[in-house]
Amino acid sequence: MPDADFNLSEFLPYLLNQAADRQSMAFSPAYRARYGMLRTEWRVLFHLGQYGEMTAKRICEMAQLHKTKASRAVAALEAKRFLRRREVAEDRRHALLRLTPAGRAAYAHLYDAARAFDMEVQTRLTVEDARVLKRCLIKLAASEDAGGP
Repeated sequence: MPDADFNLSEFLPYLLNQAADRQSMAFSPAYRARYGMLRTEWRVLFHLGQYGEMTAKRICEMAQLHKTKASRAVAALEAKRFLRRREVAEDRRHALLRLTPAGRAAYAHLYDAARAFDMEVQTRLTVEDARVLKRCLIKLAASEDAGGP
């Protein structure tokens, strides 16, 4: 029998998802309108911009992306000439990805847009609330055990 005290709208994973989706959709015009990117493409581009050359597998691990979605994003960014692949000599099954000059320019522009968006989002919270929220989100994102049954 359902618990009368449980309310989906107060279920923390649901709230986290709702907040993340809303903020992600609000930021999406920054990369969608000018560059025709999807969210996964933006995330791949940003990982390469932030951390430099790496494999798609490493991006999947860092960004928690499914390999199929990452592969599509890499192909799309390559078609848009934002990244290049370079085969790893020791293991030809893998390729190192790096941004092209156009990719670095897009990253620089979107970096500024992301910083401005982040600052705008934080203005909706007190300084202390923003600090606590970030600390809690980092803690939740880093937890190995999701606490499932």
